[in-house]
Amino acid sequence: MSNTSPLLRPEFGLIIVGDEIMSGKRADKHMPKTIELLGERGLSLDWADYVGDSPKRITNTLKRAFDSHSIVFSFGGIGATPDDHTRQCAARALGEELALHPEAEVLIRARMQDVAKEQGVPYEPDRDDNKHRLNMGVFPKSAKIIPNPYNKIPGFSCFGAQGGAVHFVPGFPVMAWPMMAWVLDTYYAHLFQTNAWIEKSVVVFGAMEASLTPLMETLEHDHPGVKVFSLPSVDHPEYGRHIELGVKGDPAKVALAYPQMLEGLKAFSPKLGPELVRG
Repeated sequence: MSNTSPLLRPEFGLIIVGDEIMSGKRADKHMPKTIELLGERGLSLDWADYVGDSPKRITNTLKRAFDSHSIVFSFGGIGATPDDHTRQCAARALGEELALHPEAEVLIRARMQDVAKEQGVPYEPDRDDNKHRLNMGVFPKSAKIIPNPYNKIPGFSCFGAQGGAVHFVPGFPVMAWPMMAWVLDTYYAHLFQTNAWIEKSVVVFGAMEASLTPLMETLEHDHPGVKVFSLPSVDHPEYGRHIELGVKGDPAKVALAYPQMLEGLKAFSPKLGPELVRG
């Protein structure tokens, strides 16, 4: 079970592991999909870390995650090749030993049997390459498995003593994204806020962002739980130079904060563009 409290929504974080992302050989697709999957459940992403294949950096990043009280998804580096370090780094970050997870072993052996059958060859469990494949099921001792509907090779979840939870999935989207959805639906359904979030904003012309800051601070002070945001743009294809100023959160709270925001804007005598609603 997760150590998170249903009374206080924890932050959601993201860790993307791999030199191929840092070098630009591959573009990260996981952040947009994470935002989508969270959004479908009335949740949102709070932070993201990108880290190359450096064991020291990965360990430090994971230790921060376990100490953060966040719910974190870590993508990549859980294979069994020399450049895959995430499993070992997770164990170091937790101060645990690594061990072959019994459920993972069953699943990996089942996958090896499936492959042998597909290839029309006998399954040889003691063959060196098959024994090496079992390394993909070597996790920190406290780990719980994450089922992989694509090829049965599981990911794993670990829960830190400080309340942080990190869920480790492969870097391949076809595997990782269904596994992430399973984690959300299995561990965190009590946090879902479907239809309990809305964002209302207005396009503002001719105002400086710094001059709007006191209004934004007042709105957040007067309406706890509502987030106020400003998104400046200098070359928008439709609106040109402008600021999108808005509030987001619980619909009932936004319904009170948004009119106050519009009233507060009158002091600046700005030209207002269209109003936008998302939710």
